[in-house]
Amino acid sequence: MDTPSPVDVAVSTALAKERTATDIESIKRAFLNNLFYVQGKPVSLATQHDYYMALAYLVRDRMLHRWNGTAESYTQHRARTVCYLSAEFLMGPHLGNNLLNMGLYEPARQAMEELGLDFNELLAQEEEPGLGNGGLGRLAACYLDSLASLEVPSVGYGIRYEFGIFEQDLRDGWQVERTDKWLRYGNPWEVVRPEWSVEVKLGGYTETYTDDQDRYRVRWVPDREVLGVPYDTPILGYQVNTANTLRLWKAEAIESFDFAVFNQGNYYGAVEQKVASENISKVLYPNDEKTAGKQLRLEQQFFFVSCSLQDMFRILKGQGMAVEQFHEKFAIQLNDTHPAIAAPELMRLLLDEHGLDWSLAWEITQKTLAYTNHTLLPEALEKWPVSLFGQLLPRHLQIIYEINNRFLDLVRMKFPKDAARLARMSLIDESGDRYVRMANLACVSSHTINGVAALHSELLKETVLRDFYELFPERFCNKTNGVTPRRWMVLSNPRLSTLITSRIGDRWIKHLDELKAIEPLADDAGFRAEWRAIKQAVKRELAGRIHR
Repeated sequence: MDTPSPVDVAVSTALAKERTATDIESIKRAFLNNLFYVQGKPVSLATQHDYYMALAYLVRDRMLHRWNGTAESYTQHRARTVCYLSAEFLMGPHLGNNLLNMGLYEPARQAMEELGLDFNELLAQEEEPGLGNGGLGRLAACYLDSLASLEVPSVGYGIRYEFGIFEQDLRDGWQVERTDKWLRYGNPWEVVRPEWSVEVKLGGYTETYTDDQDRYRVRWVPDREVLGVPYDTPILGYQVNTANTLRLWKAEAIESFDFAVFNQGNYYGAVEQKVASENISKVLYPNDEKTAGKQLRLEQQFFFVSCSLQDMFRILKGQGMAVEQFHEKFAIQLNDTHPAIAAPELMRLLLDEHGLDWSLAWEITQKTLAYTNHTLLPEALEKWPVSLFGQLLPRHLQIIYEINNRFLDLVRMKFPKDAARLARMSLIDESGDRYVRMANLACVSSHTINGVAALHSELLKETVLRDFYELFPERFCNKTNGVTPRRWMVLSNPRLSTLITSRIGDRWIKHLDELKAIEPLADDAGFRAEWRAIKQAVKRELAGRIHR
């Protein structure tokens, strides 16, 4: 490679400085540049949303050095990476959180005020990505925040739903749901990576053959395929240079327009494949009361899991590591049973695509996967009709049957002549209509199983997962749910955060257990008075919002 000239270096340095400077004048200048050159608006025509986008791109520019630097470091060191697989990521608005984590919250506020803009109104312009339903998605978001803040190499994998959880209106005291069009004005935080797209198979049948080494093999012949396109969002840690990645998959048709069908006058048929493929990432949690809804949910789960695992194999190959080292490179956490299909899909990729034998593939799978359980209700444990599963994922059903056969042999050895236990622990529920039990599959395939609170983890061992605890006691542990104090204290209640910091310092923002230092202040009348005044002020704001 040619050595860059002094002019090239000077220009590069100047551009980098323009994109990374954090003083107030540079922020104002970058903001106006983005308004004109990115949003394409003069000040006279700009809307509040244009101003928000200009500020968001300004912040993203200042994150990119950290993001690219983090990726480069992970690649050079072949860092073992946590892959958090979740059907939900309830991330919340990005702008305020990123400003806080970069230490730019107050400089940005001052810069906007000097330009005559209402900073809080700009923050309110952000369309919150409603890619979750509640605690499951918020837990995933808090974990990504904490992993980045602790500088743990990690990637969050999920689905880029076009429409998230519904928007709420209140009419005459009743809730009315509206479509959540969170992408309607664009998303400044994501970067699309079409060059890393992968193909996902669905349906069809399997056939056996003998390979060139005279080994028995199985080939999956699908009846359709869809394209998974990754959209990356940087997840910045608090006051560190580490920025990890949230990688969400959008489903697209491999061929989105059939020209021959169009020329025959079948205009709807020409885009039929596009519509069918894009339905997979269209909406968060389609209604699954009918068979079509169940199939779409299973397609969604398999889609993002297959995309994510294929992406990991791409990374593994790019870093020059052998397939046999997969578990040394990746630690996959299953956030509930939605991604539990990862077990047979990882087995399929290792067996059918990479030619490993069963024993080694199963060893790698178990050393890679870990499972978080979220429910104590037996009826809430996810399961799929065998008929639907086999129709959509024929090869995976074969693999699950084989896992089950070997697993039940293990149960028979440990608990001989206990037919009732065998029936409860089987991966296939045969008590009536036959179902694939995804929680059982996750327990058998994972090296570690955790609940989300100390009491919950203990009750898991005593109730719904008791059989698995008695067989694999060493696999069970607890990981208590937590929330990030950056989001839920510093951003949500800055006055209370400022009061606490004024008395005990700011280490509690990253080490929440240090809040214990405020216990002695319970005897401080002045501190109690300030605390009550802040609570009263926040209540007044809430009352005002409810009134409006």
